[in-house]
Amino acid sequence: MDIQRSFAEQEGGILYLVATPIGNLDDITMRALATLREADLIACEDTRQTRKLLEHFQLEKRTVSYHEHNKQKSGPALLAWLAEGKKIALVSDAGMPAISDPGAELVRDALAAGFPVIPVPGANAALTALIASGLPTASFTFVGFLPRDKKKRQLELERLRHYPETLLVYEAPHRIQKTLQAMLDVWGDRKAAIARELSKRYEEFARGTLAELLAWLNEAEVRGEYCIVVEGAQPSTHTETTTEAAAWWERLTITEHVERYCAQGMSKKEAVRQTALDRGLAKRDVYNQYHRT
Repeated sequence: MDIQRSFAEQEGGILYLVATPIGNLDDITMRALATLREADLIACEDTRQTRKLLEHFQLEKRTVSYHEHNKQKSGPALLAWLAEGKKIALVSDAGMPAISDPGAELVRDALAAGFPVIPVPGANAALTALIASGLPTASFTFVGFLPRDKKKRQLELERLRHYPETLLVYEAPHRIQKTLQAMLDVWGDRKAAIARELSKRYEEFARGTLAELLAWLNEAEVRGEYCIVVEGAQPSTHTETTTEAAAWWERLTITEHVERYCAQGMSKKEAVRQTALDRGLAKRDVYNQYHRT
């Protein structure tokens, strides 16, 4: 167990998770600027993108690259700097770091090594899209990017099909139409909203059903990163199809059930937990059965 008091006097290295604007630079917070100014170095997804931000606010800071393709090398280097007592600000290209990027792994490793991790919150694309979507906000599930592989994407959509919460999905412009079509095929024609260029000059929201949005996109100019907001499953739909939802795994052994989730990208621990939830079993029983085979 670990207790962190973020605003107590800190000694040694500190990892700050600093939110940056998702488009409009005026959305940066005063605290974010102060943290970037005081940091010894800034770890960023793309040094060129972060350099534009720093130059706009007249900040001269050392930047180092930390992203999906160099995290195995860059991660240990950052931990070594923390061990030297450095204050490191981690940023992504836009929004909150550690969401749909490898920053989450750096956070995990920094905490495991005993360093404090302090969030400096700010803009977030998914929540920005959600609150203006017109869909329920009391409960939601952030999905991030769906798998690119067609079969894996299909399995993930089937897994999410009966979630009653509003669903938030990120998507690139060259895949947005395929993703909406896949959602329509698996989930049916639900209410939805898509948002692009959030907080920028050409910010745009389209609200309707999945079929309507797909038809509109086929005629519109598709550009910019998208956030898709889709209503959750209706209670009546969930009740009517509970047996159908369970049928996909009933023919599988427990081991096959776990392996199916692993194939979707889950860790073995996550797959065991989800299999136990699906089957109404104790996690220990699923774990023992899986490792016995």
